[in-house]
Amino acid sequence: MKRLQAYKYELQPNGEQLRNMRRFAGACRFVFNKALAWQSEQYAADKTVKFSYTTLANLLPLWKQDPAIQWLKVSPSQPLQQTLKDLERAYKNFFAKRADFPRFKKKGQSDSFRYPQGCKLDQANSRIFLPKLGWIRYRNSREVLGVVKNVTVSGKQGKWFISIQTEREIDALVHPSTAIVGIDMGIARFATLSDGSYFAPLNSFKRQENALVKAQRAMSRKQKFSNNWKKAKAKVQKIHARIGNARRDYLHKATTTISQNHAMVCIEDLQVRNMSKSAAGTTETPGKNVRAKSGLNKSILDQGWHEFRRQLDYKLAWNGGQLVAVPPRNTSRTCPCCSHVAKENRLSQARFECVECGFEENADLVGAINMLRAGHARLACADTSPAVGASGQEPAEATQAALAA
Repeated sequence: MKRLQAYKYELQPNGEQLRNMRRFAGACRFVFNKALAWQSEQYAADKTVKFSYTTLANLLPLWKQDPAIQWLKVSPSQPLQQTLKDLERAYKNFFAKRADFPRFKKKGQSDSFRYPQGCKLDQANSRIFLPKLGWIRYRNSREVLGVVKNVTVSGKQGKWFISIQTEREIDALVHPSTAIVGIDMGIARFATLSDGSYFAPLNSFKRQENALVKAQRAMSRKQKFSNNWKKAKAKVQKIHARIGNARRDYLHKATTTISQNHAMVCIEDLQVRNMSKSAAGTTETPGKNVRAKSGLNKSILDQGWHEFRRQLDYKLAWNGGQLVAVPPRNTSRTCPCCSHVAKENRLSQARFECVECGFEENADLVGAINMLRAGHARLACADTSPAVGASGQEPAEATQAALAA
């Protein structure tokens, strides 16, 4: 089977290479915005006009001949073409209702460009060759495995990084473990496992919120685009980078631990975008409890639930495991002993007590046990259930073991 994998490193460019990378990223941003504006004008004139990458790619040489923007010739052609590919993907995601309509890019936000070919990797000397940039050194922290398919250069918080996507053939994997676990996502507990263990929330944004507010206020008092404003903006960006790095590090460690110790993971099929929508409403029909909902939305997004599921999915697949997403409906209101479903079963956010049989337990643990049970039922219907469960038990026995734990 083929495995696509990306390796990310920090670049160590010299002054000339740094200026060229900024220039290339700006050229890609300009082409993206110009193509988006041109396509919007065409669509406004004729609603039947659809996005065409070929048409825009043919316009690119004409744009380079324009005396006002002849500086586009300095940038390599491949990254400019890949920018149009990105715009094409953005349009497809919009029409498939997976994303909002493409927006114009701003300087300093997601500055990047991509090479589909023409790159040479020299791991022994920790350097890589990029067209029109030459050999650039990078911080070599691990070996790159496979054939290089494309290379993406990105800038963030004053630093530049390189992401190398590779492809290689691997043998079909069999997970070394036979354990099955259900996971319930939450706020007070980030992830509760059906075996009784749980991961405490990191709350990286909440920890840095006060420092971020002070830095943003200080930046707002500076004259825009002045030297002091740029220094204040750099401090804000540094705090945002610290928040994101801490969250990614925590999620990677948690998902690696779970994926290595469990062959199958049953998780809630949560729609995070819908759960974190604003409750403000409209002027005619204003929402209720807007302040409380805003705080809940902030907490949900601070946990990184979607990224947690994404990482679990590919890491389990890499280890020969399986991720099963089950509907979250009534998982925290269903008694795992007598299967009685009632709103009154959950007395509080953290406590569960069945009004039918009197079973008491932490509400998140109950949700995780019900996740495990629902995952068993779904796989049984598909006739793809593993032969063994947690600690080598049958799936039904694994649920009983979770209750005993």
